[in-house]
Amino acid sequence: MRPSLTTVAVISAGAAGSVLLVPFALGAAGFTGAGIAAGSTAAGMMSSAAVANGGGVAAGSLVAILQSAGAAGLSTTATAGVASVGGATGALVGRAVNWLRRIR
Repeated sequence: MRPSLTTVAVISAGAAGSVLLVPFALGAAGFTGAGIAAGSTAAGMMSSAAVANGGGVAAGSLVAILQSAGAAGLSTTATAGVASVGGATGALVGRAVNWLRRIR
């Protein structure tokens, strides 16, 4: 079965929207170009990671990866991953919309 125009549009919007919104979400969580913002969610994550690792944040940890993305932006690979997740979410939403239209 071919996907409907609605499904294709929602997949595209999900992929593009996620790529555009992730940098803003990182900044809002406290992962900024100037470092981790004091009192933010990122600061809490960093504190927890440091306590768990004996005082330091391990390279390659989630906090380190998110801070790198917040400071330097998303790499090409990360952008592709974010777009894939956004597109998959869009596909689920498009299918749900089509299903709801059929049962009305």
